[in-house]
Amino acid sequence: MKKRSGISAIAKDIIIVVVGVAVIWIGLRVAFGTDNPFYVVSSGSMEPYLNVFDVLVVQGNEPFENIKKGDIIVFDRPSGHDRVIVHRVNEILNDEPRVLRTKGDANPASIPGTDFPITEQEYIGKVVYIVPQIGYVTRILTPPINYIIIAVIVGIMIIKQFGKSRSKPEPVVFSDTSPPNDYTTSSSVTSSETNRIVDSEYVKTDSSIEDLNSKPDQKDN
Repeated sequence: MKKRSGISAIAKDIIIVVVGVAVIWIGLRVAFGTDNPFYVVSSGSMEPYLNVFDVLVVQGNEPFENIKKGDIIVFDRPSGHDRVIVHRVNEILNDEPRVLRTKGDANPASIPGTDFPITEQEYIGKVVYIVPQIGYVTRILTPPINYIIIAVIVGIMIIKQFGKSRSKPEPVVFSDTSPPNDYTTSSSVTSSETNRIVDSEYVKTDSSIEDLNSKPDQKDN
């Protein structure tokens, strides 16, 4: 029973964690209007403003029409859509339809097929927050390290659960300290007999008194 309860508690904890992460992730996607609101800088093309392993928070709800020169945006590479690029908007090439040209701050010039032409189809979102260097975690969590960390977390949960079950105090059973049944019965019988003896003595005494009173006075004769 203890093992089953421990396993069920662990399963419950895992389900709570998974559901919680899923809810948070879905909420972030809805709030930021993009499938992935977080991106990690992987090159130095935007140095010194953005450094490798900086984490970018991207707002996909920012309309493409509102993007202006100087904004930092995240977009799919126009040539092949095979890479995600983060560069600064360098020029508005056209308004109808809107077409942008970007450039990395550390690059000497815009790269054709990478920095332009950027249309709404390539646009992912605008960078709204930067978290410096936190992207190092992604290096640590690459396979198989991420699976090892998950296994360690699950192991800690198991140890914690079984530790709780073992630390529960055993129920205290008090031994019966009442006198043996033979002793109790003997005492009851003795007490009853004593009462009967006392009552009979009083009866005898009363009877003797009655007998004495019933005898005639011999002196009168």
